[in-house]
Amino acid sequence: MSTNERGQHSAASSVLGYFYQVRYALLESLIRLRKAQEFIVKIETLDDVVFEKDGAAPELLQIKHHLTRVADLTDSSPDLWKTIRIWCEAFARDDVPEGTLYFLITTAQAVDGHAAYYLRPYESRNLAKATERLSSTAESSVSQANAQAYQAYRSLNLDQRGKLLQSVFVFDAAPRIQDLDAELREVLFYAVEQRFLNPFLQRLEGWWYRRAIQHLVDRQYKPILSDELESETTSLREQFKQESLPINDEILSASVDASGYQDRIFVHQLRLIEIGNPRIIYAIRNFFRAFEQRSRWVREDLLLVGELERYEERLIEEWDILFQQTRDKIGVEASEETKKRAAQTLYEWVETATHRQIRSGVSEPFISRGTYQILSDTQRVGWHLEFKERLRQLLEPREVAS
Repeated sequence: MSTNERGQHSAASSVLGYFYQVRYALLESLIRLRKAQEFIVKIETLDDVVFEKDGAAPELLQIKHHLTRVADLTDSSPDLWKTIRIWCEAFARDDVPEGTLYFLITTAQAVDGHAAYYLRPYESRNLAKATERLSSTAESSVSQANAQAYQAYRSLNLDQRGKLLQSVFVFDAAPRIQDLDAELREVLFYAVEQRFLNPFLQRLEGWWYRRAIQHLVDRQYKPILSDELESETTSLREQFKQESLPINDEILSASVDASGYQDRIFVHQLRLIEIGNPRIIYAIRNFFRAFEQRSRWVREDLLLVGELERYEERLIEEWDILFQQTRDKIGVEASEETKKRAAQTLYEWVETATHRQIRSGVSEPFISRGTYQILSDTQRVGWHLEFKERLRQLLEPREVAS
């Protein structure tokens, strides 16, 4: 492997390690939530991940990820000793309260008969043997990579080592990042119908990553509360009920470049009736949001067969009633100015009225307003009484020129 390749491999491992850390924190949080525990989550504070409960000592998690499954958690493993160094130094400084639990969670496999093997929370747990092997390694190993960790361990007296190791638990052979999907789905199996589990998990993870970034970027921002996670899972669960559909926050918050829409039919329709640019921007935003959200529902197979088409037909019927009422009120001989004013009134109805929902639980107005823009773009609806003729006159010279 070349130097460049090794560097790329190392960078990929580091990035995956951070993603794994945040993702594993979500898994552990969901497990605790199922047990009806109240907690707060901190990332990259006292440790990789810290769980705290009111009035109780924290749980510190060191999380180690490897791209491949390797059986290398031996007495001199860097993963083990980097973790021990962090804990020994925190213990010596008295940074953590008495009763704190220390967890090393690693995708590596503990080797039978080595210290990590004896620190697992299973029948193999043997603190005397673990202490003996760690002490022997710290005294005899010449590893420069672990030298500072050995020194941190030796700086603790026997009583301190015993107290620390009594609270240390090694969870080896943890699922790798690509295998966490199965673990997350298992803990969330109760949340929604099985066919909705993947899109449900994608949305929950999206929220979790955004919330973790807030916490990491601004340390003044409060840590993640179990109540927040519970509220988000409840909200998402409601969106996946039969009478509802999920709305993607990233679609709502996405910025839209209006310059790419200036030649769309729905924009020409608005210019025909002299709608101002600020309102055209809102129309473009609604078009984008509705198009993206509808496409997401289709890709995730969340819609019933023909449901979108039936919804559009209902909106067209509502529009056509008002369109025909407008035609009857002003008559075919009305002046152009009168026709524009009538069209503007009709379009105001699109912008401000409460329209039919695709399902009773889908209340976001951009769905109906944006769908009207989509229908306008295909000339299935329009605002000017002669919108098809006017669009033909506007667009045909361009087609001939092209």
